[in-house]
Amino acid sequence: MKGFHEVDPARIDDNFIKAIGTDWMLITAGDHVRHNAMTASWGGVGVMWGFPVAVAVIRPQRYTFGLVEQGDALTLSFLPEEYRKALNYCGSHSGRDEDKIRNAGLAVEFTDGDVPAIAQARMVLECRKLYADMIKAENFVDRSIVGRWYPSGDFHKAYVLRIAKAYVKD
Repeated sequence: MKGFHEVDPARIDDNFIKAIGTDWMLITAGDHVRHNAMTASWGGVGVMWGFPVAVAVIRPQRYTFGLVEQGDALTLSFLPEEYRKALNYCGSHSGRDEDKIRNAGLAVEFTDGDVPAIAQARMVLECRKLYADMIKAENFVDRSIVGRWYPSGDFHKAYVLRIAKAYVKD
């Protein structure tokens, strides 16, 4: 990626609880013809099955969901605070109806693995799907989560993603 250099994911010292939960990220998927990004503030980063992994969750009604389902790769882009308006825009507009990446003032850059990412990001995780399944009401041990976060029964699909490459802005 132009303007980025690759780093070992294990050497990233970001606080991912803050980076995902407070600063937010853009989940981007698709190809050169059709791609989209959606704002996300739920997920995680860690180690599973011997791989550095990220976990992302997406509701099926989101336009990006279909793009994620069609391919085996996606990116997680973390933007500097100066792009908060763009993150808000991408979280409140649908790519079904417009080119929301462009309309948010952002641009797409493709990773070495040919996966769309956000050019203005400070850090990009290029990820490959390892495991995916729908979150199910009956599997919650803490049943209060269902009522609070899923009153309509619109559960997310959870993806465990291998972090194939990590890039940071030069």
